[in-house]
Amino acid sequence: MFFASDNSGPAHPKVMEALARANESYAMPYGADPLMNEVRTRIREIFEAPEAAVYLVATGTAANSISLATLSQPWDTIFCATQAHIHEDECNAPEFYTGGAKLTLVPSDHAKMTPAALRCAIEAEESRGVHGPQRGPVSITNVTERGTVYSVAELTALCDIAKQYNLPTHLDGARFANALVSLGCTPSEMTWKAGIDAVSFGGTKNGCMGVEAVIFFDPKHAWEFELRRKRGAHLFSKHRYLSAQMLAYLTDDLWLDCARQSNAANIHLVRGLKQIDGVTFLHDPDANMTFAGWSRAGHKRLHDAGAAYYIWEGSLDGANPDEVLTARMVADWSMNDANIDRFLELVRG
Repeated sequence: MFFASDNSGPAHPKVMEALARANESYAMPYGADPLMNEVRTRIREIFEAPEAAVYLVATGTAANSISLATLSQPWDTIFCATQAHIHEDECNAPEFYTGGAKLTLVPSDHAKMTPAALRCAIEAEESRGVHGPQRGPVSITNVTERGTVYSVAELTALCDIAKQYNLPTHLDGARFANALVSLGCTPSEMTWKAGIDAVSFGGTKNGCMGVEAVIFFDPKHAWEFELRRKRGAHLFSKHRYLSAQMLAYLTDDLWLDCARQSNAANIHLVRGLKQIDGVTFLHDPDANMTFAGWSRAGHKRLHDAGAAYYIWEGSLDGANPDEVLTARMVADWSMNDANIDRFLELVRG
């Protein structure tokens, strides 16, 4: 009953097997390994982007921060939702890697920016000449930090606003596959066809041990990203271990299968929670993350039984057993129905 995070789940056996194979021989370092050539070709095919520049790093924070640094100047501000991952969970890494660019937080609805709010935020900046921040990239998190998913139409509308001000757009896709499966669209429809310029394409949360891809649809950014990756200490010498993971992830659509499994597990969980009296939801769960509330007594039963998840609002310590506490639950690819059913039994009491 481990719903703490999809980061907490195991790497997929096929990924581990690929790592073992990569360890059997020698390979050139720093991304010159033959596996990386296959990764680059496969990602370009998947995204229908034959000219795209493709790179690998080990963490989502590096993927987001170095991408944004490539798309911005130190005197810029980066526009993102109030609940964006780059704001809530990256310890000011974007500010660090950009050399000082700030974040402008755009009010959101269930963690999703609206075109009107984004336009208002953009209009408020670059209005004080040399004294204020200049307009920089727009960064969109999909799946959002609240488990909601931007539709293709919503992504396109935000990108259209950005383009009106000649601003690049970045997609934080740590859970890219989960969003894609939820929408039922193609990778190109969710990215460059909608107007996205750069993508952090996640693997770690979806069955890999630790690898993320960075994709620039305009290769003019390639050399600067390479320099920033090296200078930022994220160019692996034994790069083949990143390449092996990503190639296994992309082979035979493993990345989509894992996302389908985690999304399906979350659907099973949500369906069961909706059948329990008193359970409330903070947001409509669109992918593999759910925020729901139930009684303190139910939470204590779960914790006593060893369930792992985060209390989002409220405290487990308290006298009133009926007080509703909100939880954040994230399903990963390895979640099975028996564990979910046991979790639901304990919520129900």
